[in-house]
Amino acid sequence: MTKLEQAVLSVLSEDCRIPTEKLSVMLGESAERIDETIRALERRGVIVKYCAITDFDEEEDDCAEALIEVKVTPQTGSGFDGIASEIAQHAEVKNLYLMSGAYDFAVIVRSGSIRGISRFISDCISTFDCVISTATHFILKKYKIEGAAIKERQRGRLSVQP
Repeated sequence: MTKLEQAVLSVLSEDCRIPTEKLSVMLGESAERIDETIRALERRGVIVKYCAITDFDEEEDDCAEALIEVKVTPQTGSGFDGIASEIAQHAEVKNLYLMSGAYDFAVIVRSGSIRGISRFISDCISTFDCVISTATHFILKKYKIEGAAIKERQRGRLSVQP
């Protein structure tokens, strides 16, 4: 990865809405070169998605999130990848990671309620023959999301601190 690509990713990871013109001034490159670099990173799959960091804690009473640890028996031929592919297909799954330690996967899920998450575990995750056990941890309050510390809400707006 080039130094320019690293610099672009560093800035975009902090603020993906920064205009190309401002980014070009910050990095001392032409706007065209910055655009080409971003497009190349997107084509190669280095930049997967642009998204807003959201905190639904105060805004939505009908939203529950949980971290589910899943222990599995790897499948012949596909190992962990085949299982991960099946789990990832569910809309409730927001993040899925292969982990070291006692559990193989960490699955972050979001649903309309704790009951919805419970149903997801019993109707989906536990139905896989390869699942040995799960441990569910409901997210009660967020203090930091993707590097942004959650501060007190002021006048209806979320204040974040990098």
